[in-house]
Amino acid sequence: MGDWLYEYGMFLAEVATLVVAIAAIAAIIVRARSHGGARQGTNLQVRDRRAHLRRHRETLEDARLSRAQRLRRQKQRRKQVRRERRDRSNDQRNTLWVLDFHGDLKASRIPSLTEEISAILLAAESGDEVMIRLESGGGLVHSYGLASAQLDRLREAGLGLTICVDRVAASGGYMMACCADHLIAAPFAVIGSIGVVAQVPNVHRLLKRNDIDVDVLTAGRYKRTLTVLGENTEEGRARFLEDLRETHDLFKSWVSEHRPALDIEQVADGDIWFGTQALETGLIDEVNTSEAWLQSHGDELRILEVSLRSKRSVMQRLGQTAGSAIERGVDRAIERVTASRWDRQ
Repeated sequence: MGDWLYEYGMFLAEVATLVVAIAAIAAIIVRARSHGGARQGTNLQVRDRRAHLRRHRETLEDARLSRAQRLRRQKQRRKQVRRERRDRSNDQRNTLWVLDFHGDLKASRIPSLTEEISAILLAAESGDEVMIRLESGGGLVHSYGLASAQLDRLREAGLGLTICVDRVAASGGYMMACCADHLIAAPFAVIGSIGVVAQVPNVHRLLKRNDIDVDVLTAGRYKRTLTVLGENTEEGRARFLEDLRETHDLFKSWVSEHRPALDIEQVADGDIWFGTQALETGLIDEVNTSEAWLQSHGDELRILEVSLRSKRSVMQRLGQTAGSAIERGVDRAIERVTASRWDRQ
């Protein structure tokens, strides 16, 4: 009897510990989410590409030298660095500012992109250019519309804009890519998908078979055209399709405005092209990779890579990670379904 009570007491203690741990994690998540993910500050990082690659080169060079040879070489390098610092004020080269944009379903990197562009506009001088390494399979129309509008700020300021696509710029991704003055894509990068898609599941018949009623109450004829739970009507479907067509027309107009030489009706059927094919249709201007293009311009331009990093407290980082895990998982699942169209083996 005593052993049984002891084991039962230990079981209760384990259960209580687990409940307290779950409650503590939940409290952390609620606290972090209640701050709305507010930033504690941001850190703008700038990396000189030439200096960065030089360090890699020096590491490889040192690997094949003896210790005495390495010491002599390091001494020579220190002298060279001092000379370059003295001569930097005489460097007349224009600056190429390099940004990265990896877009998810909601283009959630827009705030960082906006701030990076604002900073560059404050620092850029006449003759400077901007290059963006872009990767996105598209997502929400309003999100990618806003991201595209941010890129237009660079052109309006008179800065040349080059966009490089190494993997994919489809749908909303191409909406952004077409804003470039010069658009580059890798040979097998996926380009295009100028179309609009929407999928709305409906479980009304399942609910009806189980005698479950759902009332959908609206004020306004088209406040809710298609629903998940309620009964959809032909009028609602027709209106929803009309909205899709209007969105598609706006998408085509945006692309035509930014690439007027493109035969928009030939490419705006939702299809995709690989880089070499996209060059033939006029969707891009050059077939190349971002790394090769940067390497070829390293002597004529001073290349600075810019990235904005958010500073968050430990509590916020923990809460944000836990609270966003499921949301990211769902988004990635949707992205995989969408990307399966062009992820061909």
